[in-house]
Amino acid sequence: MTETSQFLDNRYQNRRQNMPFFCAFHLGIKAGRRVSERRAGRGKPRYVDYYANHLMLCTIAILFFCILDAFLTLNILAQGGEELNWFMANLIENSTEKFIGFKFTLTSLALILLVIHQNVQLTKNLRVRHIKYMILFSYSTLISYELYLLELMAA
Repeated sequence: MTETSQFLDNRYQNRRQNMPFFCAFHLGIKAGRRVSERRAGRGKPRYVDYYANHLMLCTIAILFFCILDAFLTLNILAQGGEELNWFMANLIENSTEKFIGFKFTLTSLALILLVIHQNVQLTKNLRVRHIKYMILFSYSTLISYELYLLELMAA
């Protein structure tokens, strides 16, 4: 009888683990138990009206890098650099306001579509939300390269 009462006491213990400061759940790499594929139809995209904070932070960071890219591009061109993209070169020749507006608008519209379709599974392990993180990494690499070019031009 004492063994039975011991099992009853175990039911009321708190068994949840503390969430670490940084883990794969925050980046959307690893889904939680309630967001697994068995709860939703397999292969069907799921659309939501609430988006996670880390996805919005990623979106805002990409937009910030877009504006910073335009600013650094104009600085490189002012110091004698050359724009290799012929479409953007034509926009810059016409007006820098058109260049910045078009670049920001195009990036914003693409990000809106990526946020809406964030849960669409492209391959077995790749979702659209992972593409946003790839874009963020690519933009950060581009910004680093542009800062390197400006440093070379200054020397």
